[in-house]
Amino acid sequence: MVHIDFATGEETEVDSHPTYELDPRGRVWAQFSSPLIRRRRTGELIGVRYLGERQVIRTLDPHFAEVLARLETLSDGDVSALSSDENEQRWVVSFTHDRDPATYFYDHATGESRLLFRSRENLDPRDLAAMTPVTVTSRDGLPLPCHLTLPVGIEPTGLPLLLFVHGGPWTRDSWGFHAVAQLFANRGYAVLQVNFRGSTGYGKAFTQAAVGEFAGKMHDDLVDGVRWAVEQGYADPDKVAVMGGSYGGYSALVGASFTPDVFAAAVDVVGVSNLVTFLRGQPEQAKANLAYNWYRYVGDPSDPRQEAEMMARSPISRVDQIRKPLMVVQGAQDARVAQAESDQLVDALRERGTPVEYILMEDEGHLFDNQDNAVALYRAAERFLNEHLGIGPRST
Repeated sequence: MVHIDFATGEETEVDSHPTYELDPRGRVWAQFSSPLIRRRRTGELIGVRYLGERQVIRTLDPHFAEVLARLETLSDGDVSALSSDENEQRWVVSFTHDRDPATYFYDHATGESRLLFRSRENLDPRDLAAMTPVTVTSRDGLPLPCHLTLPVGIEPTGLPLLLFVHGGPWTRDSWGFHAVAQLFANRGYAVLQVNFRGSTGYGKAFTQAAVGEFAGKMHDDLVDGVRWAVEQGYADPDKVAVMGGSYGGYSALVGASFTPDVFAAAVDVVGVSNLVTFLRGQPEQAKANLAYNWYRYVGDPSDPRQEAEMMARSPISRVDQIRKPLMVVQGAQDARVAQAESDQLVDALRERGTPVEYILMEDEGHLFDNQDNAVALYRAAERFLNEHLGIGPRST
């Protein structure tokens, strides 16, 4: 991080970390805090957040360093939302946590602290599964930061495995409470989340390693994560499923069509089936923003050579390879990944006589913000995966 003098152009380094990048999540998602921690009264920078396996805060102010050291004794989670009075004596701090996110009060003058509330008071942390950061090495030697969640009270050997793929793809999975991972761990699954090449927050080279690698090395990274889980003994290779939304839905379709022998079942939620029609269907006002992401990483469908390459990386071009159980979930009001992306795939499969379960939610968009729809989605996914992976019901 540097300070730039606009008058002279001079750059002065403010802070850096030898390994981690600035925590980028607060720039994208409102529920995450800014990477910059500022003094309430003056706006002066007093701390900087970096993110690797876990968050690291580097302090730029002696008083805040003292405060932070005390705050970090309140929870073994990561400091998230943080505020103080103008004298920086009384603080309210929230913690990201894989099982017990909570918010505390702390008085630096007296040393007093107390729990204000737990974010998920209806859940007992003892029933929830720990999320463990692990690193998997890809077949071409790239370290892949991953997160593994194993069920509580079950020997972690030969388990059914859910590979849950994040969207974007220009975002990342990180340590903390993950509702889907907890749901399926509760049902006896191991849950693996792989930060494949192209994920953000691990340096420019890691992100740019995904240029031209949709359905290529990006997918190889996911398969390498599965193979690691099998080799470690956590997963039964005959009971591996893949699921995700948006780019994660595309990955689920790639898994079903490009590597059908790896996965016993797949769940695609608002995923892209045809990269060409997806990009051609973007609103005109959005196309100017595609040059440095989709056009660079995937291709420009107005160029015939690139169009052909994009079709070759599209699941719609390999419907004849889909032979394992597939569930497709789509929001009819989705403005980002249009219903046509799911319709054309489902129609092609049904024309071939290939079974596919299709759930179309008429009142939903891209993110499934309606709680009833989200509950219905995951109930259906749980039932579908249990059925096709041969897993009996387990609920606690």
